[in-house]
Amino acid sequence: MHLKLLRLFLGFSAVAWGASIFGVILSWSTATEALEGLGARPIAYDRMLDYWLRMAAGAFTLVGLLYLLLMLQPRKHQNMIPWFGGMMLAEGLVLLVHGLRLGLPPLPFYADTAACFVGGAGIWWCWSRIDWSNLSESAVQ
Repeated sequence: MHLKLLRLFLGFSAVAWGASIFGVILSWSTATEALEGLGARPIAYDRMLDYWLRMAAGAFTLVGLLYLLLMLQPRKHQNMIPWFGGMMLAEGLVLLVHGLRLGLPPLPFYADTAACFVGGAGIWWCWSRIDWSNLSESAVQ
C-alpha cells in the first residue's frame, strides 16, 4: 500500500516538474501568452530571456524525468527517494518565502507551493513506512 502511494507521489512530482517541457518547445509568443495568463505582465522579446526560459524549462523537465525514473524503479533507487522528497520540500520553502515577499496572487503561487509541500511530504512519509529489506521484486513491479 505504501509503495503504491509512494509511486503516486513520485508520479505527481514527475508531472509537476515535467510540465515545464512546454517552456522548451513552445514559441516565445505562445510561452509569454501562457505566462501572462498566469498573471505576468506582457514580456517584450529579449533573446537572453528566451535563452533563460529554455534553460530553466529544460532543467525542470529533466528533474521531472528523474522523478519518473524513481517512480518506475523505486527499489533500485530507494536511497535517492528521500533526497527527492526533501528537494520538493526545499523548493516549496523557496516558493513560499519569495511568493509572500513579492505579494503574489494566489494562482499559481498557492498551487505551486502546495504541490511541493504535499509531494515532498508524501514522498518522505511513504518512503519511511516501506520495509525495503522485505520488499519482494514482484511487489515492486
